[in-house]
Amino acid sequence: MQANDVRLLRGSVVPTTAAGVIAAVAALLAAGGKGLLGAVFATVVVLAFFVIGQVAIGRISRDNPMMMMNMALFTYIVQILLLGLVLFLFKDTEAFDTKVFGLTILGATLVWVASQVWVFTRLKIAYVEPDGER
Repeated sequence: MQANDVRLLRGSVVPTTAAGVIAAVAALLAAGGKGLLGAVFATVVVLAFFVIGQVAIGRISRDNPMMMMNMALFTYIVQILLLGLVLFLFKDTEAFDTKVFGLTILGATLVWVASQVWVFTRLKIAYVEPDGER
């Protein structure tokens, strides 16, 4: 994994985890233990999906930079389908508060995307290879 990938990943994991902790505390106060469980599970789902996707895109961009956009789009489609499957499987569960679960997924996803954009705009990523052949 390249240094920029690590900074991008760290710059997104930390704020998303913080948002998940805030959501968990709010859910505990509003919905009790089931709300807390829903918020924690949602945060774990969002972090797992996006971290795995980011690692896959980083690996592909290192090995085959020409396939990076294709892999990014494919990863995004797979993430959305899997998230839809998770939401479908847990829609009628009594183990945790599903409304808290859904709201936390939405909030954590928005924080992840916003932090990705914020970190990416501050990284100095060369779009040409300075030492490459001309």
